[in-house]
Amino acid sequence: MTLEEYISRFDITLSVMQTPDSLSRIAYELIEDVASENVRYIEVRYSPILHTTKGMTLVEAITSVKDGLKKGQEDFGVKSGIIICGIRHISPEASLKLADLCVKFKNDGVVGFDLAGAEENFPAKDHREAFYMILNHNINATIHAGEAFGPSSIHQAIHYCGAHRIGHGTRLKEDEDLMNYINNHRITMEVCLTSNWHTYTVKSLKEHPLRYYYDRGIRVTLNTDNRLMSDTTLTKEFCIARDLFSFKLHDFREVTIIAMKAAFLPHLERKEMIKNIAYEMESKFGILPEYKEHEKKI
Repeated sequence: MTLEEYISRFDITLSVMQTPDSLSRIAYELIEDVASENVRYIEVRYSPILHTTKGMTLVEAITSVKDGLKKGQEDFGVKSGIIICGIRHISPEASLKLADLCVKFKNDGVVGFDLAGAEENFPAKDHREAFYMILNHNINATIHAGEAFGPSSIHQAIHYCGAHRIGHGTRLKEDEDLMNYINNHRITMEVCLTSNWHTYTVKSLKEHPLRYYYDRGIRVTLNTDNRLMSDTTLTKEFCIARDLFSFKLHDFREVTIIAMKAAFLPHLERKEMIKNIAYEMESKFGILPEYKEHEKKI
């Protein structure tokens, strides 16, 4: 299916996500699910504006998710943060309203702002006023780009909107100069293998550029995109990377630590979580980093 067809299926799920109770329950059960995969931190992204058809306010759409995530952390120990999404094909005015909501909840459950939705004919630069507000208030930004459209979409996300991370970035390899810029500036690609296959972003999973990016030193992380629509989990995504791209345990150690380095958390919190993850990997599983020859200490 195309990206647009993939997105249209959300109409079904959104129909049962229009009350505070439903959002709280879904947020809580998400934490319950990822806890079973040994996830320690998750960033949950959604657009509150899509949950207002039955009268729920934007503020309620945030506070109800916050409540579910908080209860989930209390019961399962998984930390979380909310990323509010603007929607490319709704309107720049709606994105600006959501950016303002993001500012209101900064340091109160919300950790970043995103732009999602259909790429073609809905350029990120049209939403740059929303991102100006976000960056002007020192808030983290990520943008879905280079999924259904070429590297120019990624260029806009970075240079017009100031994105700190790129959602997908599958078509980055088509522009080597931009790819080098992203690598040199350590901008992270949020890779979603199964989703990219389902939306025909890649012709087959084997053709996904994950391994190409990783071998070049580009920061990549593994993500689910949408667990329900793509019938996936983080564990499944790791298994695909193992089976199709020969990722080993030390590679997963690297990808996991990259994910925490790129997380929208305060530096000291990231540093502490990375230290704990690295210690657990070594002490429990004997997983150490694998250095290339030129990286070894002399």
